Amino acid sequence: MPTDTPAIESKSIDWIPLGERRGKPSMLFPLWFMSNANLTTLATGMVGAALGASFLTSLLAIVLGAAVGTVFTAFHSAQGPQLGLPQMIQSRAQFGYRGVVVICGVVIFSIVGFNIFNQILAGDVLTLTTGVEARNLWFVIITALALTLAIYGYHWIHRIQNWLTWLFLATFGVFTIAALVTSDLPAGALGFAGFSWPAFLVQFAAAAAYALGWAPYVSDYSRYLPPQTSPGRALFYTYSGVFVGGAWLMALGALVAALFADMSPLQAVREAADGILPGSGLWLLVAALPGLVTVITVNIYASSIELITILDSFRAVAPTRRLRVAACTAIALAGLLGAVVSTGEFLANFSSFLVVLLYLLVPWTSVNLVDYYVVRRGRYAIREIFVPRGGIYGTWGWRGLGAYAIGIVAMIPFVVTVWYTGPVASAIGDVDIALFVGLFASAVAYVLMARSLDLAAELATAQSDARDHGIEAVSFTSAGQGS
Repeated sequence: MPTDTPAIESKSIDWIPLGERRGKPSMLFPLWFMSNANLTTLATGMVGAALGASFLTSLLAIVLGAAVGTVFTAFHSAQGPQLGLPQMIQSRAQFGYRGVVVICGVVIFSIVGFNIFNQILAGDVLTLTTGVEARNLWFVIITALALTLAIYGYHWIHRIQNWLTWLFLATFGVFTIAALVTSDLPAGALGFAGFSWPAFLVQFAAAAAYALGWAPYVSDYSRYLPPQTSPGRALFYTYSGVFVGGAWLMALGALVAALFADMSPLQAVREAADGILPGSGLWLLVAALPGLVTVITVNIYASSIELITILDSFRAVAPTRRLRVAACTAIALAGLLGAVVSTGEFLANFSSFLVVLLYLLVPWTSVNLVDYYVVRRGRYAIREIFVPRGGIYGTWGWRGLGAYAIGIVAMIPFVVTVWYTGPVASAIGDVDIALFVGLFASAVAYVLMARSLDLAAELATAQSDARDHGIEAVSFTSAGQGS
């Protein structure tokens, strides 16, 4: 981190000036690798086994699901350097100055939900490693640590995740290799006997949803990069970080689930490590704890920006450092409260949460990416995005909101959840293909509705604004180009 970077970040929803842009796209790899290389990701890889899937079936579903979900996340990340804006602020161009509140609400719901599960696992780690049953105290300590780093902000988060990548490789890297060499998998684990489409697709959807879950705020962590940053390189380092970290840990989760079918994620990891080297399981869990804390930080930081966006959408606020700290604190307390009152079996609740998250995020990512790469092709007037009334992007973006709603409605007949299974899904044997239906329906709907946009007038406004102020021109010169 450069010495001239303030200790505590002041930026939140505001545009990042060119003079403050720095860094290389390669710094995105450790950030997203470490954000995914944690015990919550490992638990995600166990949901297929819980439904009877073999290790090989789970592994195939994990690799394919992570590969698909990460595509969308990576393409969103490439927007950050070009526009210098948080993801949800940029989404005002599709959903409107106030209409974006709908998406922000969904994102905050998903982030706080993730943090509840992250804190439950982190609290369980502390209970197992210390032997002290102080669940709520552990939640408070974990929240305080994560909140502190979130308050320091963007540059420190990148720096800490870089350090933790090396710690993770030195611990879980060795554990993974040893587990693969020494593990004696049960009969049938390396085959497809008894293959079940529902189990495969639940694991596929869980992996895809986990990778896609970063999409609504991934560009928040690339927006300080210089506008000359190659979109292809930003995409590559984000994709590789998310996919490698996510697929690795989910595959490891599937492995320990195959070895210890009836155990919780933490118990399974500890037993697997102790089977390789007696007593090492405890220390492996200790080494995993910082990763859980920092992923909570990543979520607090991003959701604080969503919260400020909501506030600003109804009443203009000055994006001060004090406001950012207050928003971080509010989100952290919401996650803390959720963890304190949470009950129920972890994996069952988490897999259901991931499925719902996938349904809610798929139409948004479809609309946002189609608008950025197909309709407007990265050409946005940054100043107009901050105009509450009378701006070219409007107060309520009926096209974006309409396409989002169409995607949600189109998915209903195809969904498979513990509460409801759509008629089409039932007819094809509880096979969940809602992801693909939602992506297609929202994309087509938005492209058709966007035909009424006066893109020539928008471009003229944006170019005029760029000439007058010299700040938006970057979004026209490099956005949408290859590396």
